Amino acid sequence: MDYPTTRDLVAALQAGRVSAVELLERSIARIEAHDGRIHAVAVRDFERAHEAARAADAALARGERRPLLGVPLTVKEAFNVAGTPTTWGIPGTEHIPVMDDALLVRRLKGAGAVVIGKTNLAMQLADWQSDNPVYGRTCNPWDLGRTPGGSSGGGAAALAAGYVSLDFGSDLAGSLRVPAHCCGVFAHKPTHGLVPMRGFAPPGTPSLSVGVDLDLAVVGPMARCAGDLALALDVVAGPDDAEAAAWRLALPPARHGALEDFRVLVLDRHPKVPTSKAVRTRLARIADGLAAAGCKVARGSASPLLPDLALVEATWRTLLMAVVGAEIGHRDWMESDRVRIGIAHQWREFFREWDVILCPVMPTPAFPHDGGDMHERRLLVDGEPMPYEALPVWSSIATLTGLPATAMPIGLSDEGLPIGMQIVGPPLEDRTTLAFADLVERSFGGFVAPPGYAG
Repeated sequence: MDYPTTRDLVAALQAGRVSAVELLERSIARIEAHDGRIHAVAVRDFERAHEAARAADAALARGERRPLLGVPLTVKEAFNVAGTPTTWGIPGTEHIPVMDDALLVRRLKGAGAVVIGKTNLAMQLADWQSDNPVYGRTCNPWDLGRTPGGSSGGGAAALAAGYVSLDFGSDLAGSLRVPAHCCGVFAHKPTHGLVPMRGFAPPGTPSLSVGVDLDLAVVGPMARCAGDLALALDVVAGPDDAEAAAWRLALPPARHGALEDFRVLVLDRHPKVPTSKAVRTRLARIADGLAAAGCKVARGSASPLLPDLALVEATWRTLLMAVVGAEIGHRDWMESDRVRIGIAHQWREFFREWDVILCPVMPTPAFPHDGGDMHERRLLVDGEPMPYEALPVWSSIATLTGLPATAMPIGLSDEGLPIGMQIVGPPLEDRTTLAFADLVERSFGGFVAPPGYAG
């Protein structure tokens, strides 16, 4: 069981074929065998994990059944876990006391999960690599000389190396989707606001009893299959405590249950960024397979309802700068927000005729580590240099108006590196993108283990 799904683990635990302590010890053994080279797990919490695993085994023996009872997993270092450091990779913050769990962590523990540690990230979550002065650099299990993506790269690397079957990260500019693409795993960027972010906060932030609605940003799961993403989302989604007094979450079901019923628009070119032949070729293969399976498939800007992608990216970048602290006047922010509202209207009209959009996650497969100044970095796209800061352009399609997006692996490059795509859907129809990912996975395949890690 080097690469079990979470659902497999839950079934095995409930049937008594394995204990929570045995699963935990297996995860620890994988970490100790491989993490000296990968550096995915920034904070190890094995002693308390053993206590939680023993408690889970006792609960299972009493006949208790909870969605994740006894399942070992990790969360991004940026989530508060009481008694462990939350540094965001910032030196000097290692000893700030953390007294409370983030709400997402509370929900995971309430579902019976065994949190074994926290995974590495970019400093201040501000890079598409996962490197910082506190914990060092995380490497990609597929090629240790390349990035696992960022800023949630430690979680994606941990999944690809088989440490755990679930991790939870965040996404503001592709920070869930980019690592999934780089490491060949799955991730889900939920509809904005679907999963509460309370307790996902910079070091030293006071604990609050009310939620924090950070513009553009979300938190969500990573896994090795689409079904596990759906399971994880069911555990963590729903209103924060204060809002729960007035409303309950009732997501609509997936639009379709059969692959051939989906209406799919495929985008492989963006007006603001080049995309490599390797990425476009793998996406085209999926599009051809979907058409052969009976889906309605169109490519490029075939729909007049498709919003202007250049305007989407420009508006997203303006609002992103406001989130990260750039000096933007309130009038300028309001103007960009009004543009965003208009684009949100366009998307609602678009998704009356289409069910999902398929598009790249980023222009290239995982790139070599680069510790240089971010403003001076360049990525090579089919031999041509591209500004590093253009890397997240594809992520803006879903992020600007808070659309759900599921990232999944669709093959390997000629160099043997994973390539992913993102499945973008209508707002609050997360079950549609997740169901589509599951159907594609069943029909065309999904996660494969990096060489040297299976067995």
